[in-house]
Amino acid sequence: MSPQAFFDPAEEHEIVEAIRQAELNTSGEIRVHVERKCADEPFDRAKVVFHDLGMDATELKNGVLFYLAVDDHKFVIMGDKGIDERVGHDFWDCTRDLMQDHFRHGRFKEGLIDGILRAGEKLKEFFPRSADDKNELPNEISNG
Repeated sequence: MSPQAFFDPAEEHEIVEAIRQAELNTSGEIRVHVERKCADEPFDRAKVVFHDLGMDATELKNGVLFYLAVDDHKFVIMGDKGIDERVGHDFWDCTRDLMQDHFRHGRFKEGLIDGILRAGEKLKEFFPRSADDKNELPNEISNG
């Protein structure tokens, strides 16, 4: 199974729609990246993907990456400096736990959507959308 096939087209559409909804009221940027395996430590690999996707180039340093290595059953939620400085590790830990509960029961789409919407709420709180805001990054799921 290729990474593209992990989510069927309808599931992928729902995830992309959740990203769009989460970004409606914030200048923050959310991306999802799915790979089969993670040859490195998941956090290290997520840092590389974060950079490769241009997430470290957002103006306010408020990007959030949801990285999944599906065959290895690993995932990382990575926030850029701007959002990390405001929410702290407890927020990310609680979001991870929420998602992990879904994942344990095979509800990957639901776990991602809940994590995305939760991140969107915090981004909205700390980085509200301005009148001249532009979507700096695509919302589509990337695959490795």
